[in-house]
Formats: sequence, structure tokens, C-alpha cells
Amino acid sequence: MAAPGENLRIDGDRLWDSLMEMAKIGPGVAGGNNRQTLTDADAEGRALFQSWCEAAGCTMGLDTMGNMFARREGTDPDALPVYVGSHLDTQPTGGKYDGVLGVLGALEVIRSLNDMDIRTKHPIVVTNWTNEEGTRFAPAMLASGVFAGVHAQDWAYDRVDAEGKRFEDELNRIGWKGEEEVGARKMHAFFELHIEQGPILEAEGKDIGVVTHGQGLSWTQVTITGKESHTGSTPMPMRRNAGLGMARVLDLVDEIAVAHGPHAVGAAGHIEVFPNSRNVIPGKAVFTVDLRSPDLAVIEEMVSQMKAGAQKICDEMQLSVEFENVGGFDPVEFDAGCVTAIRNAADRLGYSHTNIISGAGHDACWINQVAPTAMVMCPCVDGLSHNEAEEISKDWATAGAEVLFHAVLETAEIVE
Repeated sequence: MAAPGENLRIDGDRLWDSLMEMAKIGPGVAGGNNRQTLTDADAEGRALFQSWCEAAGCTMGLDTMGNMFARREGTDPDALPVYVGSHLDTQPTGGKYDGVLGVLGALEVIRSLNDMDIRTKHPIVVTNWTNEEGTRFAPAMLASGVFAGVHAQDWAYDRVDAEGKRFEDELNRIGWKGEEEVGARKMHAFFELHIEQGPILEAEGKDIGVVTHGQGLSWTQVTITGKESHTGSTPMPMRRNAGLGMARVLDLVDEIAVAHGPHAVGAAGHIEVFPNSRNVIPGKAVFTVDLRSPDLAVIEEMVSQMKAGAQKICDEMQLSVEFENVGGFDPVEFDAGCVTAIRNAADRLGYSHTNIISGAGHDACWINQVAPTAMVMCPCVDGLSHNEAEEISKDWATAGAEVLFHAVLETAEIVE
């Protein structure tokens, strides 16, 4: 297939303006966004995205998980589409670019093709996956997981948020539950553009990350139970402090991750202590241990060591402990052909690049199980993400979208 000419470029100003316009929906309190999945803000963001897609001549499909598919027709009605996209939902204190760059960068591919009057053999479909973040309804990448057959749809529908609201009920409430069977679509390939969410590209002065692998992860919810008692009148030897038990387990998690370096990582992001009162020793602590590595055997070993170590700590402190696997996926090796298309695009456009392992989970990790898939990454300032201070430059966004543009064009095949 013919490679796109290096003179083919996207409109970086238009992409940036679209990012800033979307960021007005579900604003955070510190310059970022709070556009959590299946909220009114999510519905408003979806509506804006649909209006842009239809203005670009696309037809919109919607499946029963709320996944959105904006299609630009190809010249061959029998050719499978090239899918490209990410997600519009954010963390409660999220940035303006995580996920959104991948969706609007994909839309910019369509807009640029229209500007240049370029046709492709394969249709191109811009995708917004529902509930990638997994903050309101765990686990992360929920709808792409259902699409890939990893999760059952009925199970996904029954996920509840902190207020006990069901996923399906909220999807219906905001009006974005489609009729199309989830997972019925077949793909020629899938590409996802994303900010790195880590410091490597910026530190090495690289324009583009060519994502070859994705880290696997395991989420284990740990519940430690002790005894609530007065902080002032309970003698130290008689305390059964669940909070202290948690602290010792988290210290162990850190030790385990360091010992399995350099690519292994571990921490707990979700932590709850009960009753969470100033003068009551915690009687219960619930937290989720997040362990990641590009090597499945390493993940399994770290989880095993964490459970054994936590059990020992709690036994010695007269605490009870329970473990529940609440999410995870195996490490990912992305499709060699799609990865090569991204690398070729960066070379053709003159952008510096390096191979990179994604430390975060993405919809592409699930879609990789059902279609050839790869990811493009651009730097973000100080590697900061899942934070309202998340920041990228217009040049970084443009470079990432141009590499995406060329990789998609090469795969979708320009019709001369």
C-alpha cells in the first residue's frame, strides 16, 4: 500500500480549539475537568462530539453500552473499517487531554481528509468508548471490555457507583443507550492516540512514543478489620488498629514493587478508613492495591507476595484480612503491523520517537484482543495525569495527531 506524502498535515489550531471547547463541559475546580461517565456533563460532551462528527459528514452509531461510532465511508463497501479513538469521560479531578485528545485527534483525521478531498478504501470510524476511567463504575475500560468479550454485558449493567446507582439505569437516564449489539462490529485495525501519562518522553526530548506493549495490572481490594476504640484511653498493647495494619501493608507493597523493578509498580489509590473520626482508632480499612508489570509472571508473583505478607502482618497484629480481585488484565503486545505504521509515520514526518511501554490501561488493551491494534503517545508536562494540572503543548498534540493521521491513512489505504 502507498504511504501518505509527508506534506499531508492536520490542522493543529483546529484540534487545539476543539480540545478547549470540549474542556468547557464539566469544568473542574482547578482548571481541569470533572466529566465522569454517565453524568449530565458526559451527556453534554457526547452531544457536542456528535454534532461535530455529523458536521464532518459522518453517520453516528450507538451500541447498547453507549459506545459511539462516527463513520466516514470508504470506497470499498466490503472493506472492514479502520477504527480510531479513545474516551471522553474523565476522572473526578481530571485533565483536559486524557482520552479526549484521542477522540478529537481522530475527529481531526476525518476533518483533514475532508479538507484535502482524500478518499480511502477502508471506512474510518471515530470511536468514543464509554467509562474508560472506571472511577464511577469499576472496573476501568468497562465498555471496551464488553465489546471485546472480556465482560458480560449484564454484569456491566449491574455495576453500581458510590450512591448505589446502576450503570444501565444511568446510561438510560442520560439518553445514550443505543440499540446496536455491542461487539458486533468487525475491525480492520484500531489506533488510539493518548498522552503518555508518564515522564519518559518529555525527559528524553522525544516527540512521539511508539507504544509496543501495555503493562498488565491486578487490582486487589484488601479489607482489614480490627476494633474501633478511643484513641486516648486505649493502651497501646491492647489496640487492634486497622489503619496501622493498612499502613504496614502499603509499605510492603512499595517494597515488593521496587524489588521487581525496573518496570514493576505498585500503590493503593483508593483508600477508605472507618469510622474516620479524629478520636477513634480505625476499626476497618478498605483499600485497593494496584500492581502492574509488562510481565504476567511478575504480576502474579507480586500479588502472591502481597497477600502472604499482608496476612502475616495482620495475624501478628490480631487483625483479620480479606482479599478480593476487583479488576485487572494481562500484559499486552500490540500488533506489529500497526506499530510499524506508527513508527513509519513518525519517521516520514520527521518527528523524534522512541518505543515505550504504556504504564496505564487503555481501551486499546482490550480491543487488541479482537483486532490489530496499536497506540501513539505524546508527552505531557512532568508526566502528570489524572490531575487537573495535567498539561500538554499544542505542538505535542499536533505531532501526535499527525502521526495518527498518517498511520490511519496508510492502513485505510488512500484511493488515488
